Amino acid sequence: MTESTTEPRPTLEAVAARAGVSRATVSRVVNGGDGVREPLVERVRRAVEELGYVPNQAARSLVTRRHDAVAVVIAEPEPRVFADPFFALQLRGISKELTAHDSQLVLLLTEGRDDYARVGRYLAGGHVDGALVFSLHLDDPLPGLIHGAGVPTVFGGRPGWGEGMRGAVYVDSDNRGGARDAVRHLVELGRTRIAHITGPLDQTSAVDRLDGFRDVMVDADPRLVVQGDFTPTGGERAMRELLENCPDVDAVFAANDLTASGALRVLRDQGRRVPDDVAVIGFDDMLPVAEQTDPPLTTVRQDIEEMGKLMARLLLRGLDRRAVQAGLPSSVVLPTTLVRRASA
Repeated sequence: MTESTTEPRPTLEAVAARAGVSRATVSRVVNGGDGVREPLVERVRRAVEELGYVPNQAARSLVTRRHDAVAVVIAEPEPRVFADPFFALQLRGISKELTAHDSQLVLLLTEGRDDYARVGRYLAGGHVDGALVFSLHLDDPLPGLIHGAGVPTVFGGRPGWGEGMRGAVYVDSDNRGGARDAVRHLVELGRTRIAHITGPLDQTSAVDRLDGFRDVMVDADPRLVVQGDFTPTGGERAMRELLENCPDVDAVFAANDLTASGALRVLRDQGRRVPDDVAVIGFDDMLPVAEQTDPPLTTVRQDIEEMGKLMARLLLRGLDRRAVQAGLPSSVVLPTTLVRRASA
């Protein structure tokens, strides 16, 4: 029986000896510091690669005051997050950007009130460099907890949480303008009884899309606006209510693609032809949904993955002192595009 031996991990001193520089020089290069001439930087990097040196994260954090970790907080229960392709697309964008900057993603979900306190404690505990937060609701305590924790934060979606969030940095899409484009298209098709199935009206994206609908349909019958919840089940329920109260409805603008998919199922079940009898438009252009509905869904495209990338990029720039000195970019609102398919 032979004893296994473990090679000792290379140290800063070993890297310094291999590169022919001081330990302090190696530390500055490894930890991203300034003031080292490029030829020396290359020698250190070559020595790191040759020796297989891996920085001690705890020690590195003491020097850089960075953890190379970012919390992604989604203010929704786990079943909703993993059932909705929107969150997968946004997380993919965030993950790509963080990975490119060698930073880890820590996912935090809020299932109930106890989870808010847990998330607040975690953020205040100095475990992460910053937070990316989205799908907030107007009565959500998270903005206050995050503000109290003093954690650099970028929000997904236009803030709507009062004076304390006036300076919040966020990434959003032109929800109101996209909604106007969708409804104008329905008007141009000659539709006159145009309905809107909203999202949850405690979220600013849903409010903005409702406002865009009203910008065009100024004198719409109040019965033609029915509240949904961004889910297929909510779309089914709202569509049944519309057909019961307004059987002459000839078009529907749904607040998202999942809502539209539920509405399409009800229309098919009740013998309404799409788009002949009722035209339908969604919002998001999530391809796993929009291209697989029957018929394929006309919808307003927002670049969900790009929104995630931009959220992460804004946060990482904010953590970079050089970027702060140069002046940070402000919040970003991305344009939307109407994508025409067979449903309208």
